[in-house]
Amino acid sequence: MSFNVSERYNCVVIEFKGNVMGGPDAVSLNEKIHELIDSNRTNVVVDLSKVKFMNSSGLGMLIGALTTMRKAGGDLRIANATDKIESLLIITKLITVFKHFKSIDEAIESYKD
Repeated sequence: MSFNVSERYNCVVIEFKGNVMGGPDAVSLNEKIHELIDSNRTNVVVDLSKVKFMNSSGLGMLIGALTTMRKAGGDLRIANATDKIESLLIITKLITVFKHFKSIDEAIESYKD
């Protein structure tokens, strides 16, 4: 897995690519999340459109990032989950934990409320 970070309007967009399976990737994501919090950027959107596969460790990595952001007064929202990833979120009931959107623009827009 790799990820790119960009800024759009009042949000940070983290685009995941490849297989999301935790491990060393979880460490680099956690470091990035803490960097964002330290620079007072706590509105995060995770773009999952280029994710091929996600296992339970990958889900745990996302939950950890969400929890860290919420403790810092921000949020982490999901955009562009593929059908496969959305099914995984439904089966694990995490669909009720994450705010999720069909597009990055919708997710960014949701922070204006």
